[in-house]
Amino acid sequence: MAIPFIDLQAQRRRLGEPLEAAILKVVRSGAYIMGPEIGQFERELAAFGEAPFALSCGNGTDALILPLMAFGVGRGDAVFCPSFTFAATAEVVPLVGAEPVFVDIDADTYNLDPESLEAAIEAVKREGRLTPKAIIAVDLFGQPADYPAISRTAQKHGLKLIADSAQGFGCTLEGKHPLHWADVATTSFFPAKPLGCYGDGGAVLSKDERLHDILVSLRVHGQAVKSDVEGREFAHDPRYLNLRIGMNSRMDTLQAAVLLEKLKIFEDEIRLRNEVADRYAQALSDVVKVPTVIEGGRSVWAQYTIETPDRDALAAHLKSRDVPTAVYYPIPIHQQAVYAGFPKAPGGLPVTEAKSGVVISLPMHPYLEPQVQSQIIDAVRSFHGKAA
Repeated sequence: MAIPFIDLQAQRRRLGEPLEAAILKVVRSGAYIMGPEIGQFERELAAFGEAPFALSCGNGTDALILPLMAFGVGRGDAVFCPSFTFAATAEVVPLVGAEPVFVDIDADTYNLDPESLEAAIEAVKREGRLTPKAIIAVDLFGQPADYPAISRTAQKHGLKLIADSAQGFGCTLEGKHPLHWADVATTSFFPAKPLGCYGDGGAVLSKDERLHDILVSLRVHGQAVKSDVEGREFAHDPRYLNLRIGMNSRMDTLQAAVLLEKLKIFEDEIRLRNEVADRYAQALSDVVKVPTVIEGGRSVWAQYTIETPDRDALAAHLKSRDVPTAVYYPIPIHQQAVYAGFPKAPGGLPVTEAKSGVVISLPMHPYLEPQVQSQIIDAVRSFHGKAA
């Protein structure tokens, strides 16, 4: 039997009857949009992420768009982001009318390189065509970016910092979540994410009450919120007073119910993921380049990504052994035609382009049984002519 790349059914079996009861409760309640589970989930998510405020939304892409809108990012503005990431990170920038400026990555962690970032900002300032406004740092494959260094750069240049934790929610650096350094942290609850729901969903974590209030407004068509109407009299329901250009990005109550159950075991699943990653590293470090976690960092291991110059041949070999693999990301964003005209850091993105040709990800999830992991390890080692 083929090995699942991510085994969501094993997690479902662990959650069992309480998960099914939580879903059925919502179905029977009829409160399918913005039901009570939404507020409960936002409170518990904020507590887990050590955030004063959490806002649920429709998906991880909207979670990035909402703060850009709240910060007033738009035409003529530059937003700095990596190219070695899923397209949504860069996609949101032109969607609000601004331009992404692509920055290179660190060769070990695959996350935003602070030196390339500094050079890109200075270059944009010298050119004068765009106004630097924000940075989107990505917690790629589950581990935190170098937030102390990136935050210093953001503060130096007066830029907003967004932590894109779509793959890394729950990761920490020096015991702190990315929001400790960032203005907002965003995440995705796409089913395959470390904390995933049974459909689409996302969230924005923040520290500023007024910013959170604006995000609440933008999430639902720019409608008036509490801070907009306090002390004012209205002849009609203020929910129909639209003060901003917003969007429709409400999370379904069913997804909140699922996530509340998953959040109960999330910390244990992070521990289990790290056990799987540790065993991979011990068993494979002599045949492939295994991941490097930033000093002081804890990864949630959304992916376990190795490097080998014989990637395609290794993938074919593993497929013959019923071991699935995936490549994240074979074509960096800046090399895709629709993004090719946007600016890049001085000197280009040589590390990004090199890594895109050698990375390959192995099965990773909390329920990867020892004998199955042994099968994967044996298959990788046999390709390199090494016994387990």
